[in-house]
Amino acid sequence: MKVDYYYANIPPEHAATAAREAKAAGYDGFFTAETQYDPFLPLVVAGMAEPELELGTAITVAFPRSPMVLAYTTWDLARLTKGRFMLGLGTQVKAHITRRFSSTWDRPAARLRDYIMALRAIWDCWQNSTPLRYEGEFYEFSLMTPFFDPGPLPVPRVPVYIAGVGPVLSALAGEICDGFHVHPLHTIAYLDKVVLPNISKAAVGRPAGSVEMVTTVFVMTGRNDAEIAQSMGPVRQQIAFYASTPSYRPVLEASGWDIGERLHAMSRRGEWAEMAEVVTDDIVHQVGVAAPVDELGKAIKDRYGDRIDRVGFYTLGSILDTDPDVLGQVISELKRDQ
Repeated sequence: MKVDYYYANIPPEHAATAAREAKAAGYDGFFTAETQYDPFLPLVVAGMAEPELELGTAITVAFPRSPMVLAYTTWDLARLTKGRFMLGLGTQVKAHITRRFSSTWDRPAARLRDYIMALRAIWDCWQNSTPLRYEGEFYEFSLMTPFFDPGPLPVPRVPVYIAGVGPVLSALAGEICDGFHVHPLHTIAYLDKVVLPNISKAAVGRPAGSVEMVTTVFVMTGRNDAEIAQSMGPVRQQIAFYASTPSYRPVLEASGWDIGERLHAMSRRGEWAEMAEVVTDDIVHQVGVAAPVDELGKAIKDRYGDRIDRVGFYTLGSILDTDPDVLGQVISELKRDQ
């Protein structure tokens, strides 16, 4: 199992220090998210600071960018990192696409499929001098002159990962993607009932292991029971926040929890603090992993088995954020059989 560092809500000028610290701690990958800052600029900085880290977006929002614009950015990153860059794409939700980005929202799963195929057609043009004649349902590209062609890469393939909730995007990952980012709001029941079967069904004819499974896991840990119990509070609150969003209803349904409507109504009334009371201890333990620091690595591996290939920590201020020795111990345990 590989272990990844997640760089989120931090300005890009700190990425070099973060990358060096991540490498020293034993992380394999360095992932950015599209939240308060551009997801690509920190990867440029991190890639130059630590040339052995794998780099990726987890995720960048696809639809506000033309596939051609994104193709240039990702081609440059792939060249800069000598093939260590992994493109992670997501759809976001309608309100953000139409109101925050002022872009188009229309059948997101179908549009994302077309988007990925368009990207690959553009990359194929640059890598192999294939004429650019892509005609999809949402995107068309037919012009590429030598002046605008960046030319081939020594490592020619940019892996494409997607994130999503529910069977449709899981199936899309199985059909055409290199990996799938599982949202931190998940359970083993959800993975086994929804994500993994749909990926497997859609991946018929592809080699085993073609789709790399990636996630972050809520960790609740400490040196004693009191510290572990204390770390559950922020996790409970964050679960309540995520579970109030209708987009994550498939996770709740697969896990047998009828709390979505209630949490959504509470969120609309602004009852954010009270929402945590709806999330039971059982829900917290099924979504997150609770264990003493010296058992946490084993607990994560026992939880996921062969289901997940790469894992990151959703820590919310736990001891993993403050004690480098403890962090290194957990990472070493996770990577022991790597």
